[in-house]
Amino acid sequence: MTHRFRSATVFLTLTVMTAGCTKPSGQAVAPKTIAPVRVKTVSLTTSESRRTTSQPATVHALHTASIRPRVAGYLDQVLVDIGDVVEDGQPLAVIDVPEMKKQAAVLDARVAQRQAMETAARAGVKLASANVEATKAKLEQARSELQSVEASLAAATAEFKRTKDLVDRRSLEARVLDEVRKKRDSELARQAAVTSAVTSASAEVKVAAARQSAAEAELVTAIAETKIATSEREELDVHLGFATLQAPFHGVVTMRHAEPGDLVGSDESQVLFVISQIDRVRVRTAIPERDAAFVNRGDSVALSFPSFPGQEALAASVTRTTSGLDPSTRMMTVEMEMDNPGSRLLPGMFGRAEIELDVIDSMAALPARAVRFTEKGEPYVYVVADGQVSRVDVVTGADTGEVIQIVSGLNPGQSVIDAHLQRFQDGQKVNVLN
Repeated sequence: MTHRFRSATVFLTLTVMTAGCTKPSGQAVAPKTIAPVRVKTVSLTTSESRRTTSQPATVHALHTASIRPRVAGYLDQVLVDIGDVVEDGQPLAVIDVPEMKKQAAVLDARVAQRQAMETAARAGVKLASANVEATKAKLEQARSELQSVEASLAAATAEFKRTKDLVDRRSLEARVLDEVRKKRDSELARQAAVTSAVTSASAEVKVAAARQSAAEAELVTAIAETKIATSEREELDVHLGFATLQAPFHGVVTMRHAEPGDLVGSDESQVLFVISQIDRVRVRTAIPERDAAFVNRGDSVALSFPSFPGQEALAASVTRTTSGLDPSTRMMTVEMEMDNPGSRLLPGMFGRAEIELDVIDSMAALPARAVRFTEKGEPYVYVVADGQVSRVDVVTGADTGEVIQIVSGLNPGQSVIDAHLQRFQDGQKVNVLN
């Protein structure tokens, strides 16, 4: 293409474009207009409001116990099945433990032997005690004889002195003194003999007392051995009691892993039955951090369950809380304990708990649908004044789910755009619908 041809082409194109954009003389150009968006507005109002939090909830049994065997053996009897209602202490299964029964017979014989030895020891103590009394009586008899001899000796000695005095005066013959001397010497010999008997009797008393102490020690030993044997037998009775598995409380058998003939042992991981008490249940829910500080014991709770559509929410109250947040979830567990007539609420059942936290007096609030949030979660509203929109950032407080407290950013009576799908620009015109 030559340079002359290209210039002609450009000139023709510009001429056509200019002709297309030129209006005939005398005709005005109409400006393009946008109709105002029709919106509904709501005003910031001040009123009393009840703050609530609604969270998922789960039903749990009031108590749940896993029944494990404490002794090893074979299941002889399985007495219950899943769904059976059991009472406190009711037998669930019986384990056959023949070796423990044999051991019980051996211990019974040992207890009988120890009891016989204890009886013999008691008899020995009685015999030793009687021997002590006998030797004491013998000692008293010897001491009495000694007193008698000493009296006779004193009389003989006095007579000897009087006779010797008379003989010395030659009032009596010397042979009379010899007779009196012999009598005195005889009494001295008797005194020595009786004194020896007293000493011997005293020694016998000491020996008898020592034998009594030894017999009493043997009795104490026999009693202790009897107690040991009896305690061993009682301990075995405790283990034999474990052979019968019993329900720990009134409840329902919710799981069974036991069949007659199964070999069971004292393995903690081996669960044969699970008993759940469901005539009264616990309903647990997790409360987020922003609401956790406002939950207190006794707060009213409305519980609803999808399993019972169309039925009124069940009334309950907060029974207990963990009083702390789980570090991994930043949530606090709250528990409601309630009666379960007819066992309608089943463990594991899902529901929803609406907890009434507190009453906020004179709360300035907007409907929750009128408050918008940025991608960063910052709240704002569209204020309407003289038919023009202006975006205003606000600070929010309590959120009841229906209304949101406006702490700052708006004044009472100001109108803001209610729920609307469109985003607005500052200064944009709107048509407010009454």
